[in-house]
Amino acid sequence: MVDFEQKEHYKIEDLLDIMKILRGENGCPWDQVQTHQSIRKNMIEETYEVVEAIDKEDPILLQEELGDVLMQVVFHSQIEESEGRFTFDDVCDGVCKKLIVRHPHVFGNLSVADSDEVLTNWDSIKRKTKGQTSFTETLQSVPAVLPALMKSEKIQSRAAKAGFEYPNIAGAMYDLVSEVEELKQAVTDGNQENIDEELGDVLFSCVNVSRFAKIDSEHSLTKSCNKFISRFAKVEHLCREQGMEMTEASLEQLDELWKKAKTIQ
Repeated sequence: MVDFEQKEHYKIEDLLDIMKILRGENGCPWDQVQTHQSIRKNMIEETYEVVEAIDKEDPILLQEELGDVLMQVVFHSQIEESEGRFTFDDVCDGVCKKLIVRHPHVFGNLSVADSDEVLTNWDSIKRKTKGQTSFTETLQSVPAVLPALMKSEKIQSRAAKAGFEYPNIAGAMYDLVSEVEELKQAVTDGNQENIDEELGDVLFSCVNVSRFAKIDSEHSLTKSCNKFISRFAKVEHLCREQGMEMTEASLEQLDELWKKAKTIQ
């Protein structure tokens, strides 16, 4: 039994103490052996669970999931503290300094007209503090591990700040149609490498269109996935109403049921 005072309500200091105990000599065997790499996936999963709570507009669930993300931050910080590299306080210090530096209109004497100017200043300050001297470096700094749609949007947005941008959505649409034609040709040719490349170009162009339309492509694709699952379920239900499983139906039958499922609310 470790020496720890149990309370009715806990604060961040208690969370830090709990993590030190878990990672300590008399702590939890599992927590003691974890590394950044071994719990890397946990951070990703917990972040997505926060997003799901936001989408559900569930404040109780959001509170819980934010706690799980905070725990991951503390966990990674404790791993580093045990190696003598940095502490949770250093993490807090760094982000506080970053916020102060990037908000000179709040913590300094700079005047801004609107939120657009705030973002412009933010990007300029960010490039300076990161030592980026070219727009190419801003593109290269986009995290490689981001989901591809999100990564595409960030790359395109940063390229646009350098003036590398269509004047309107029509140009983006024209580019998408052109890329689809190139994909069709690659499929006709049967060249797997070209198909792979051209499919990527189509997806990248789709993101460009969504960006001009001010639509989050990741969110749009998620909605399409959910819509597909819902209609698929209706097709399966309709099949069973007709006394057969989906695997027993012909493609023509499934296509007709799919069309019918689209009309069912």
